Amino acid sequence: MANFTAADVKTLRDRLGAGMMDSKNALVEADGDIEKAVEILRVKGLKGVAKREGRQTTAGLVAAKASSGYATLIELASETDFVAKNEKFIALADSVLEAVAASGATDAASGNAAAIGGQTVEAFVNDEAALMGEKVELRSVSHVEGDEFAIYLHKTSKDLPPQVGVVVGYTGSDAETARSIAQHIAFAAPTYLSRDEVPAEDVAKERAIVEETAKNEGKPEAALPKIIEGRLTGFFKEIALLDQAYAKDSKLSVAKVVEEAGITIQGFARVKVGA
Repeated sequence: MANFTAADVKTLRDRLGAGMMDSKNALVEADGDIEKAVEILRVKGLKGVAKREGRQTTAGLVAAKASSGYATLIELASETDFVAKNEKFIALADSVLEAVAASGATDAASGNAAAIGGQTVEAFVNDEAALMGEKVELRSVSHVEGDEFAIYLHKTSKDLPPQVGVVVGYTGSDAETARSIAQHIAFAAPTYLSRDEVPAEDVAKERAIVEETAKNEGKPEAALPKIIEGRLTGFFKEIALLDQAYAKDSKLSVAKVVEEAGITIQGFARVKVGA
């Protein structure tokens, strides 16, 4: 019988974030030698990279960092919540965030190509995933430029790391309001900063839809222009941050809130794990 205890299995799991049976089998093969078990798991894990390639990564975490002139928001994805809340995975996310932020990467492709420990982030993550026994990937990277930054990381479960991340770039000195806007973005999920940023073809498509809908409802021809504009306003309130009703006071628009606070939103990014 292999010379190891349940405590040894736990030690190996905690150290690597590997599954219970994988850890136990590695210790059996290593005759209880934890360091040898680590090597066995690494080798087996690397051999399994191709097998894991097609798996779905629906868990994970978000992390963010402000640098000089820009902020970086990443999503590091895993297959299960078990791995996502493991200290090894959280430490990996911190290392990846540092490397990606230092490189100034603006998307997942450039983030995965960033340098870390003499290799790319993608290779580094794959090495760590080999020990964890499941697929792990840097799935998204957002780059926000600005003078000041508000970062908000939201936990959807107290037992898990942050699942929704928001970065807001802004000018002004009211950090409290800027953070409140970041919280609003986490909740309201706008796509654009202002209605001016919404692609013209999207606006035209929505206009055609609301016009056809109003006609099918039998609305008077003379009333159509006002009805269409009203419904388009509703469309902008769903997707444009500055048009949205402020989450903490629906009587105010976000545009009004930032105006009264003396700040200007320069840009933002929002990422939700698995979205």
